[in-house]
Amino acid sequence: MKRPYTICHMMTSLDGRIDCAMTSLLPGVEDYYETLEALDVPTTVSGRVTAELEMAEPGTFRAADITPFGKEGFSKKADAAGYEIVVDTHGKLLWPDASGMEKPYLILTCEQTANEYLQYLDGKNISWIACGSERVDLARAAEILFEKFCVKRMGIVGGAAINTAFLNEGLLDEISLFIGAGIDGRGEMPSVFDGRAMQYPLTHLTLSAVQTFDSGAVWVRYKTK
Repeated sequence: MKRPYTICHMMTSLDGRIDCAMTSLLPGVEDYYETLEALDVPTTVSGRVTAELEMAEPGTFRAADITPFGKEGFSKKADAAGYEIVVDTHGKLLWPDASGMEKPYLILTCEQTANEYLQYLDGKNISWIACGSERVDLARAAEILFEKFCVKRMGIVGGAAINTAFLNEGLLDEISLFIGAGIDGRGEMPSVFDGRAMQYPLTHLTLSAVQTFDSGAVWVRYKTK
């Protein structure tokens, strides 16, 4: 299977929490973005919740005709060095026009998404991939990204759900954690990986690099294989 080399890169508190409002207050938050750049991942991937908070326009798409697309397919609206990929399983997020974006949007959705939503994305000059009957087939999407969009390296920078989904599918080559010098400690806050079903075994990692920063932050990188 040919797919992009994929790194999950997250900033966390010492106790592994990733709430964005909290991590933005941690010492060394500026260094997180420098470490992301150092990983050389022109394409980045976020989940729907993260995208709704940080990228998408307010509101929810309401299809007048809910007829599903019903098959695998893709629409390539831009040739770019890197893409801002968002996993939006059923096609709900609203977007600005992506014409001329240096890092254009690319939406991953499932085949049950309304054909009208995919037409909406086309009208906004936003690329998309539809694969997987009820949920996005991430493994197949990775193949399409490699073969049709020439994505060779990408970083997963979303939340716990999307991180765990890529982990479950065996699609992560590296785990990169930028640990800020602070403790969250609040109950029920998301961690880097969360909600994994009981049948999944422990994922063993191999330490590949450690770097410290003047802020007290530590950058730790692991290989998954």
